[in-house]
Amino acid sequence: MSRHVYLDYNATAPLRGQARAAMERAMEVGANASSVHTPGRTARGVIETAREAVGALIGTRPANVIFTSGGTEANNLGLEQAQALGCERVLVGATEHPAIGDAAVRAGLAVTVLPCDQNGVLDMAVVAQELAKPGRAFVAVMHANNETGAIQPIDALAKAVRDAEGILLSDCVQSLGKLPIDLQTFGPHMITISAHKIGGPQGIGALALAQDIPVAPINKGGGQERGRRGGTENLIGIAGFGGAAQAARVQLHEGHSADLSTIRDAFEMRLQQAAPDLVVFSKNVERLPNTSCFSAPSLDAEKLLMTLDLAGFAVSAGSACSSGKVSRSHVLRAMGIEDNLALGAIRVSTGWQTDADDVTKLADCWLAAYRRAQATNAAA
Repeated sequence: MSRHVYLDYNATAPLRGQARAAMERAMEVGANASSVHTPGRTARGVIETAREAVGALIGTRPANVIFTSGGTEANNLGLEQAQALGCERVLVGATEHPAIGDAAVRAGLAVTVLPCDQNGVLDMAVVAQELAKPGRAFVAVMHANNETGAIQPIDALAKAVRDAEGILLSDCVQSLGKLPIDLQTFGPHMITISAHKIGGPQGIGALALAQDIPVAPINKGGGQERGRRGGTENLIGIAGFGGAAQAARVQLHEGHSADLSTIRDAFEMRLQQAAPDLVVFSKNVERLPNTSCFSAPSLDAEKLLMTLDLAGFAVSAGSACSSGKVSRSHVLRAMGIEDNLALGAIRVSTGWQTDADDVTKLADCWLAAYRRAQATNAAA
């Protein structure tokens, strides 16, 4: 193939033209947004315009958007507020990123892991039991899983948390731009988002609040971000985030997510018709429209990734990668998926540059590798 077909949007999305253009304009400003002179005020205007665009995408006031270096910092910033908000313990979804639990432990809070079912969805009965225990709870549950695409019942969860007078932080890094989010009605007290998942630059994200909640900085400095995140603002990154947010909002309104669902469903049907033992994870629940995570018994994801890469397809393992090594996914483990399936899991995640023909070719390539593996296993 003459080019790689990029099908790894959940890892990072290509930089959108709108984001690039906004960044190029910001590069011409050349001033510190904290300065009171005219160039400084111009830089401040760039930041506030971007803040408005991000706020509009998620349905909150611009003042409630706190720019950070990315989703990880935003999650840490949110969790650091737990004790100040009167929370004595943290409830964390079993499929959350490990950094969430680690941050809670560093904050000196007891952590309870909330189990999920075989589709990766929280057991709300267990959630209710945990919320009923003594002590105000800080709950951290992602909106949609990055590996399987499974969507959590955030509306129901938010009601339960609010009824128990708890605080809910939802990691919306993967759902941003793929699902409608309106913090005025959505439910969480705060969410975390990241620019590079929607076609903005890497290294910029935000903690966004549904209402005015006091936020103490973990990066203490010159009082930027209304005293909630110190350090000179990343003007160029913020501008790119704003450009990407504007473009993502337009695509949401145009129904782009429905197009991706159609592509995904056709892709999975093609695979399952030719590979009857194929398992699509979280297929029986609501998923992100762009995400398909699947496997068949006794496949090796590391070999599959190399085969697909050489054929010109950029996809990911459903399992976690560290230093180039594929290991069993904690998400699939939490779902109770056996090793012979989990270690062969592949994640395909599409986006605005994806067309149906590319995904059809990927299906043919995966099926060829699957048939070779079947033949090898039969001969062994």
